[in-house]
Amino acid sequence: MMDVAENRRVGVLVMSYGTPESMEQIEEYYTHIRRGRPPSAEQLQELKERYEAIAGGVFPLRENTNKQVEALQNALDELGGDVRYECFQGLKHARPYIEDGVQQMAEAGIREAVGLVLAPHYSVMSVGSYIERAEKKAEELGIRMRFAKSYHTRPLLIEAFTERVREGLGKFPEGADRVEVLFTAHSLPEKILKMGDPYVDQLLETSRLIAVQAGVTAWRFAWQSAGRTADPWLGPDILDVMKQLAEEGVKNILACPIGFVSDHLEILYDLDIEAKRFASELGVHFERVRSLNQDPKYIHLLRDLTLELAAKEPGAYAM
Repeated sequence: MMDVAENRRVGVLVMSYGTPESMEQIEEYYTHIRRGRPPSAEQLQELKERYEAIAGGVFPLRENTNKQVEALQNALDELGGDVRYECFQGLKHARPYIEDGVQQMAEAGIREAVGLVLAPHYSVMSVGSYIERAEKKAEELGIRMRFAKSYHTRPLLIEAFTERVREGLGKFPEGADRVEVLFTAHSLPEKILKMGDPYVDQLLETSRLIAVQAGVTAWRFAWQSAGRTADPWLGPDILDVMKQLAEEGVKNILACPIGFVSDHLEILYDLDIEAKRFASELGVHFERVRSLNQDPKYIHLLRDLTLELAAKEPGAYAM
């Protein structure tokens, strides 16, 4: 265990997928996602239309992440003590990029830091890639870092989602037929299954814990927002599951996107618009639980992870 020095400064690199801050940034954002290959005019127009469909633009999406980081900074400031925690953002596909966040820490004089990802479940293709990029840049700049790889079973996370599931179930008329809860997460390429990746198992574990705590017995897991590539992605897709449930006579569905911790395009469009519209066509009552966003339980979880990591030796991980 490390001794806590007086006036010790610890950087907190908060990493997330990223989103453009304006309509003008969408092409650069999409090009970065496609590893430098610009989207076709049709692809770009479709993405712009999706952003326009959710409250007319993209600004609220970035603001959600900004507010989470601000809330974490406030929670850390409230601790007082001899350790000063300073939060920085690092985004996978938008500015400031992960490397930019590490650079900003170095320029601020930070020499040790912890890394958190705003995603509870680990995959080498998601959280693993964030950590790899941050580690590489931190090593280059002489910053000693520790990282949280996953936190999918932490009680505060389960409690926060459980509260939302219970609240969501209340949106259906009293005495309504059974409500099927669909836990969802962003699909990834199927090839992760051959890599021994823990992503699928962690998501199912989170689903089970929430279902038990919420007293839900009618639930399933579905994937959403799969990419459009030649490689197959994990399924079944939520729309296929919804169709199957409708064929089984299910009239009420509550979506709980446990793979997301704030309102993103995948929530506000893929679920609130696309899935809800499809449900209407099926004659199904569809609702979604509220996103975590700045939920105090989630922010306190991030704070606790920060403290745990700061007490570990450089190079350590928290699971």
